[in-house]
Amino acid sequence: MKRELQELLDLLDLERIEKNIFRGLSPKEGWQRVYGGQVIGQALVAACRTVEEDNRVAHSLHGYFLRPGDTEIPILYSVDRIRDGKSFSTRRVVAVQKGEAIFSMAASFQNMEEGLSHQMDMPSDIPPASRCLSEKQLREKYMDRIPEEYKSAFNRPRPIEMRYVQPINDFDPEPMDPVQDVWIKASDKMPEDIRLNQCLLAYASDMTLLDTCYRPHGLGWVNEDFQVASLDHSMWFHSPFKTDEWMLYHQDSPFSGGARGFNRGTFFTEKGRLIASATQEGLIRLHR
Repeated sequence: MKRELQELLDLLDLERIEKNIFRGLSPKEGWQRVYGGQVIGQALVAACRTVEEDNRVAHSLHGYFLRPGDTEIPILYSVDRIRDGKSFSTRRVVAVQKGEAIFSMAASFQNMEEGLSHQMDMPSDIPPASRCLSEKQLREKYMDRIPEEYKSAFNRPRPIEMRYVQPINDFDPEPMDPVQDVWIKASDKMPEDIRLNQCLLAYASDMTLLDTCYRPHGLGWVNEDFQVASLDHSMWFHSPFKTDEWMLYHQDSPFSGGARGFNRGTFFTEKGRLIASATQEGLIRLHR
């Protein structure tokens, strides 16, 4: 397995320090605060490890970001086993640093079973991943407009490959429609474990979703006058999937206002099967 993917899986492999308490670390990458997808993914790992039934997997999660996370100290995840029924289990997870909650999440798990089925179609006008520029090709295209202090971070190997259908240069953005499609997959072969693949997708789901709501305004997250932060995040897992196969992350933002932006996302396999959905509201505050 590629080193960068193994490091991400190690990041999600929490240390159990009590029956319902787990400890997670953050990568030493120089960011000012913990990446939101990391906290979502680690919180889901903590919840999964308190659900003993092997056939019971997550079907939804709803989380709130309460405070910025500190990358220099561990995060403690406390799990409340709210209910274990015949078909469903409910868990509440609180992530804590310095004695204060930085994130809270409710997650629900269900026994895998058959049922009535329908789905919306995948957008038909999206080119396959093979016809989209890789991140390496995009970096080469935009390199002359990327400030020197960001170049090393943008050039490091990534555990998750991403190919943008409608790419935008965050360092020199132009107004675009509040819609984006991104092909994503793990950079190497993943284990068959359904829960681990769900946790990895939860991690990845926060990487581009919030960006969608400020695309129409011609702003990038590196703008010193622009404050961006995730406020909440929800996901629904519809059916099992493998994250080492290309998935289309179709995202749109129907509304922004009041210094907040609302975003929606759906994940499809290459064959058009809908596997997961996500929503997120974020702070997008422009200081003038």
